[in-house]
Amino acid sequence: MSLWCGTFWLIISLPLFNFFVTSNDGFALSCLSLFCNYLMVMSKISFSLFLTVIVLVCYNVEAQPLKLRPDAFPPVDDAKDAKSIQMATSVEQMSSWDRYPTYGTYVAMMEQWANQYPELCNLDTIGESVNGRLILCMHIQGARDVPEAAQAPEFFYSSTMHGDEVTGYVMMLRLIDTLLRGYGSNPQYTNLVDNVAIYINPLSNPDGTYRGGNNSIYGAMRYNANYVDLNRNYPDPFGTQPLSEQQPENTAMIAYLNKHQFRLSANLHGGSEVMNYPWDSFTSYERPHPDRQWWIDVCKRFVDTSRMYSQSHFRDVNSVGYIEGGDWYVIPNGRQDYVNYYHNCHEMTMEISTDKTIDSELLPEYWRFLQHSFVNYIEEIFSVPSTAGIENAAATALDVFPNPAGDRLFVRGDYDGELRLYDVRGREFPVVKLGTNCIDLSGLSQGLYLLRAGAQTAKIVKR
Repeated sequence: MSLWCGTFWLIISLPLFNFFVTSNDGFALSCLSLFCNYLMVMSKISFSLFLTVIVLVCYNVEAQPLKLRPDAFPPVDDAKDAKSIQMATSVEQMSSWDRYPTYGTYVAMMEQWANQYPELCNLDTIGESVNGRLILCMHIQGARDVPEAAQAPEFFYSSTMHGDEVTGYVMMLRLIDTLLRGYGSNPQYTNLVDNVAIYINPLSNPDGTYRGGNNSIYGAMRYNANYVDLNRNYPDPFGTQPLSEQQPENTAMIAYLNKHQFRLSANLHGGSEVMNYPWDSFTSYERPHPDRQWWIDVCKRFVDTSRMYSQSHFRDVNSVGYIEGGDWYVIPNGRQDYVNYYHNCHEMTMEISTDKTIDSELLPEYWRFLQHSFVNYIEEIFSVPSTAGIENAAATALDVFPNPAGDRLFVRGDYDGELRLYDVRGREFPVVKLGTNCIDLSGLSQGLYLLRAGAQTAKIVKR
């Protein structure tokens, strides 16, 4: 009789067990303990039966993780759903823009534009990937031979440094085609091409995109061929050292940036739909960008223009469609902060599709609601404020090593005031000194921290 009674109680209590087990609340867990004791006493069931049911309930509980930034630290690797992907094996097959190009088709497209519009563009090679694939950039500029052309401000679009985030790859190819075809007939395009030196790099991580071979983007991955996240591999102006040695793709990109004086740029990603402006290394509370209001205005114009053609996009992170990077999720060693700081160039990160790899048949629809925003963003180059304030961040940086750090961190030189330590949520931790310039980090969990002394700061990664 007691066995039947115990079984009855267990069956009707399964929903309660599910609630208790999935709860992170301390009160709920206490209730779980009391409830278990109650069942054991009232039902007189065997411990083995009770334990078996508990294990079955826990096994069937599915965790519901919060949606993180696709560029979070550590990286978020989303499961890849089955996609409807069509590949273009020739330039002609790209004419409807509802396919992804094979690697050979991509190179052929870039070469064909350079040959077809020699007076408007020329094809640059930024460098090569680990596996020897080309990292290409199209330079578009009218009247390049006149003296005034050398004074034109330089603009830079770059896409797909994460190889599986390929929406921007096709969008940038189509932008090249649109600007070249529209020159002379579309006043806006003509004005931009005549007055701005436009550089477009559609694919900055070809090994990641074509991991499965040159004829398909199936199997594309975030990383390069060395399995390094290229967006954690740039010099960090705020003290954090990359976790891996600098990769060939980034070495080539840095050299290309050094050759130019880009005034405005954007780096295209996928996995969310939001305009992400600097800084990525800090929250707006810790250190707002000196041109924060300008960035907000620019982002708002981009999103508002897009929503004229589709109201449903740029809403998965917040309602306005833009955010300061660190307020979304703090990351170290990213390209955005590197370019803003070291090159005095205003660069933002554009997350343009909730799926990293969208169905190829959806590519024309994404172009429909993004094309005008892409073109208008180039025009923003004439509204860029002076760079005063960006370089001054160096004067306020604490000199710390090693970074990333283990259990000990050293602070070089003099610093102002008392050392204070915070995590990325602003919670303060006690600073335990092992000497004048040595700090004990052994009590901290792995993650990102901010060390502050007066106006001086350093971003620290605890291993």
